[in-house]
Amino acid sequence: QVHLVESGGDSVQPGGSLVLSCAYSGITYRHVCMAWFRRSPGNERETVATIESDGTVNYRRSVRDRFTISKDDDIQHLHLHMANLKPEDTGMYYCAAAFGYCLGLPMESRFDSWGQGTQVIVSS
Repeated sequence: QVHLVESGGDSVQPGGSLVLSCAYSGITYRHVCMAWFRRSPGNERETVATIESDGTVNYRRSVRDRFTISKDDDIQHLHLHMANLKPEDTGMYYCAAAFGYCLGLPMESRFDSWGQGTQVIVSS
């Protein structure tokens, strides 16, 4: 059974940086799509970034050039480095995993394994 646990959420000022981490276990399949999602107040959960097993990454346009997704299979951690944070980045951030390929920015219905989330607040 896949187990995902996020950490690193915090309250920061606009322009600040954060690194989110997701410790994962139980992933035994060769091809896995891993992703970061977020749910902002009043909005649906949206895909922020994805990473394939071969390292291919994709980002939603609003975070491109500010966020970096990475994965270390040796220590089984997924990361999201966030820089130049904006108030609109506020939300609950979730780590997710799915068997197979991401092929871009799939919607949440594609994923069957989720963490509990970690809160990010960007405010002055």
